[in-house]
Amino acid sequence: MPESCTHLDQIKFKHSNKKGCEDCLKIGDSWVHLRLCLICGHVACCDSSKNKHATKHFHATHHPLVRSLEPGEAWLWCYVDEVMPGELGS
Repeated sequence: MPESCTHLDQIKFKHSNKKGCEDCLKIGDSWVHLRLCLICGHVACCDSSKNKHATKHFHATHHPLVRSLEPGEAWLWCYVDEVMPGELGS
């Protein structure tokens, strides 16, 4: 059963054609996994990446929801409620 999140009504983006962390690409760095901000569509790297741009994006914008952009993954994370409120279907 998905955990409770009060921000699912804010989702504006579900997919992205971007193939890299926008912030790492600007500085010529690498990343481990990609996350998509479901509020503005920004693609950033995960917390396993040294730059942790997805979390930095949350702190800068307060956009609460990201999803994994890894192949075969559709899980969501809410930074505010600190829960995985399920998966995002196609």
